[in-house]
Amino acid sequence: MKRLFYLLLLLAGCLSLQAQKLPSAPSVLKAMHCANDYFIRKYPDPTVPTFVKKERPSNLWTRGVYFEGLMALNGIDLHEVNRDYVMRWANFHRFTPRNGIYTRDADDYCCCQTYLLMNRQRNIYPLSEEWDETISPTIACMENLLTPAPENMTPATKARYGSTSLHDWTWIDAIQMGLPVLTYLPVTLSYMDGTEGQRLDFAEHGYHMYVWTRDSLAGGLFNQQESLWWRDKDFVPPYKEPNGANCYWSRGNGWVYAALVRAMQSALDYKELYDNIPAEFHFNDYKRDFLLMTEALLNCQRKDGFWNVSLHDPTNFGGKELTGTALFIYGMAWGVNNGFLPRERFTPIIARTWKAMVKNCLRKDGFLHYVQGTGKEPKDSQPVGKNIEPDFDDYGLGCFLLAGSEVYQLVNHP
Repeated sequence: MKRLFYLLLLLAGCLSLQAQKLPSAPSVLKAMHCANDYFIRKYPDPTVPTFVKKERPSNLWTRGVYFEGLMALNGIDLHEVNRDYVMRWANFHRFTPRNGIYTRDADDYCCCQTYLLMNRQRNIYPLSEEWDETISPTIACMENLLTPAPENMTPATKARYGSTSLHDWTWIDAIQMGLPVLTYLPVTLSYMDGTEGQRLDFAEHGYHMYVWTRDSLAGGLFNQQESLWWRDKDFVPPYKEPNGANCYWSRGNGWVYAALVRAMQSALDYKELYDNIPAEFHFNDYKRDFLLMTEALLNCQRKDGFWNVSLHDPTNFGGKELTGTALFIYGMAWGVNNGFLPRERFTPIIARTWKAMVKNCLRKDGFLHYVQGTGKEPKDSQPVGKNIEPDFDDYGLGCFLLAGSEVYQLVNHP
């Protein structure tokens, strides 16, 4: 009997190790292409406006996040159809933010992340336009963040944003939409002409915008004690979840976590060019917040590998949710790949969660289950479940592709 007991323990241990084993590289790519192919079949023309209650141009933020993910997929396994899909989209929009170069809304200039990466990779994306035509709209838009509101802004826009952009990011989603653009620009410009120190003021300004949201808005949207973020001023205490806990929305925290990754990656890309990280990138500040968030996120992960839409109240619309989960695994896998998180501790977590996402969220035809639609808190776009289509299905795929790209890197560099 005792022998049988030990055999069962050994078997349980073996099964546990097997469950924690990373997937194969081909299986990760297969899952990513399956989901992406479904999307491109559904939307074969990337230039067509979206329509959810109203018509919006296809360079809105939801599509911008999708192209972030597609660029990540192209970076590890380039298919001509996917490359052409990006190029048709960017050329159609003339590499311009949604609503033009005078916009001060981070949702509008989220798409510029992809424009900048394309310019940095002209060996992959053979753009016919000159450099100036493909990068100047982004520069002009970001210049407007560094200067007082121009006179040709409408009175309504001036009233909304005031004379300085430091207070523009009043919701944490904006950090992911905007911060990477400001940190990518110095790197892309350096790739462009090989000159060190190109427009580091953009990176510096992005950091100050981030710090205002983190530390000043409504007393600071980042709770230093719990290392998680309130979505905006409406959710800071005394606002509470039904169970009495602070309200931390999963995807909102995922946006910040992803933004920190992309800001730090910019600094590392710059270092690869010039063997240094200028102070304007504030790398160590972003890294500190990234590590604090990582520990806090681990403490509220579900046993099945997912995160609830409410990070501290599993009774408030609890259940599997893909977007927040994917963004967290994207960040954790990036942290391991770059040596900032211990491989031994995080690899089992990443492996378990990726397998759970593929098993539970990826339908055979490529449709993604358990994607919370647009909103700002746990109760929005409910119910979230199997075979329930969200209002926008592009950003959920973008999150999934971002996660897969880093899991693939982790598999390839054991």
